[in-house]
Amino acid sequence: MILLSIQGMTCPRCAHHIKETLEDIEGVEHAQVSYDNAHAAIATNGTIAVAAIIDAIVALGYVAREQPGPAGDDSAENAARDNDVKHIAIIGSGSAAFACAIKAAEHGARVTMIEGADVIGGCCVNVGCVPSKILIRAAQLAQQQRSNPFDGLQNHEPALSRAQLTQQQSARVEELRAVKYQRILDSNPALTLVEGWASFKDANTLNVTTRDGASHELHADKILVATGSTPTIPPIEGLSDTPYWTSTDALFTDRLPEHLIIIGSSVVALEIAQAYRRLGSEVTVLARHTLLYREEPLLGEKLTECFRNEGIDVKNNTQAASVLYDGQHFTLETNNGAISGDQLLICTGRHANTAQLNLSALGVETSQHGSIVVNERMETSAPGVYAAGDCSSMPQLVYVAAAAGSRAGINMTGGDAALDLSTMPAVIFTDPQVATVGLTEAQAKAQNIETDSRVLAMENVPRALANFETDGFIKLVVERSTERLLGAQILAHEGGELIQSAALAIRNRMTVADLAEQLFPYLTMVEGLKLCAQTFAKDIKELSCCAG
Repeated sequence: MILLSIQGMTCPRCAHHIKETLEDIEGVEHAQVSYDNAHAAIATNGTIAVAAIIDAIVALGYVAREQPGPAGDDSAENAARDNDVKHIAIIGSGSAAFACAIKAAEHGARVTMIEGADVIGGCCVNVGCVPSKILIRAAQLAQQQRSNPFDGLQNHEPALSRAQLTQQQSARVEELRAVKYQRILDSNPALTLVEGWASFKDANTLNVTTRDGASHELHADKILVATGSTPTIPPIEGLSDTPYWTSTDALFTDRLPEHLIIIGSSVVALEIAQAYRRLGSEVTVLARHTLLYREEPLLGEKLTECFRNEGIDVKNNTQAASVLYDGQHFTLETNNGAISGDQLLICTGRHANTAQLNLSALGVETSQHGSIVVNERMETSAPGVYAAGDCSSMPQLVYVAAAAGSRAGINMTGGDAALDLSTMPAVIFTDPQVATVGLTEAQAKAQNIETDSRVLAMENVPRALANFETDGFIKLVVERSTERLLGAQILAHEGGELIQSAALAIRNRMTVADLAEQLFPYLTMVEGLKLCAQTFAKDIKELSCCAG
């Protein structure tokens, strides 16, 4: 009896196909192929080599390996061992999905991923983090040519081709998708991709419709939902009749509008607003409240000043009641008057892609916006069903998605891993950048924690002075009784490079005295954390450079 493990089967029909193929081979007397156990037991007359049988299975597009046992081992014992191989199904192919797949495979599972989009990789690499940062960096370099702070460097208007920038950006996106996603899929035999759409029949069964229209059931021991999110479009009168942009359109267009109107003040809205202003467009931002109104108030206040200094028209507490498009221009009627421009971007957040999953069949708890509620182990309210990434109740950040997916992979294969978000850093890639970690004063107060805080203007940081870029501040929040660091809010050029040091300090329960006593290299922006910590005990204006 030849015993094989088979990876790559996506439905019971695959097992039937393999069985028929094997029994057509001369020398094979009988074959039993189990889809659920990813296992085949083949009886032969002794005239055919195992390698020939494996080659036949590989030719069908599957991966097969012999499962030899020790002397005296029989087929029943081998079959029992193969029963221990878990089958993990993952709906989606983004950062959370791949992190889970890799971790589950490392723990011995076979993994089937189902993806209905034209490309794998999810939001981050395709339409989010990667293309947006390329656009932001290009815009920053354009702005530096147009306006720099040094007397000896002449400013000039940059020669700019939006089409060439888009072409280069798309090429880098394709390159990273191939290296970071497709290569992993191709090189890991435990991973199989099914191109199609899935919905739940029960907690262990998915109804899968492939792109050719065929439907079948897929059974799995555990299932992860990692379906990501989609831009939310507000119900504004007339909007659906216009060629408005979403963030994806704004990132990949090959033209530069004269006047871009942006509805929304989300993180993505602010990053794109400044990028387009620096590329040469007039930009108007309509914020329903104020910029960053959920954050430390000083962040939104100072960022608004920076935006307006660059010529971005920030209209706070402004909402559009209707939109008209005459073929060339958009006209928005708002509570602060009419606004016209040649392009409109809708950037009012994203919602979870969960509506088509039939989650109600399992009783999976969701929020009012469709996000799947999970605990720190990525478990949903349905046993055996997990969720991670933008479709879950976790923050919509790619590194959170990857961390959540990895922990889900561990837990789905018998481990025990939790995700602690208490020291989760976050960065908004405007210029200056917004970087935060831990608690604000308001959040600490809501937890009945008495706080103390200090704000250090960046004009007190030597590196900021040397760069002639002194916009912004560093704020540290501490517990009053212990002076233990609770949170940091930063607005600074390259502020994102500072925040992880603050996160580590909070994680290790450091006090501001501990932080002030650390050695920080001079001249660096991160030295600002030390300087701000020192202000809890002394006036740093009375200190010399590098004073400890």
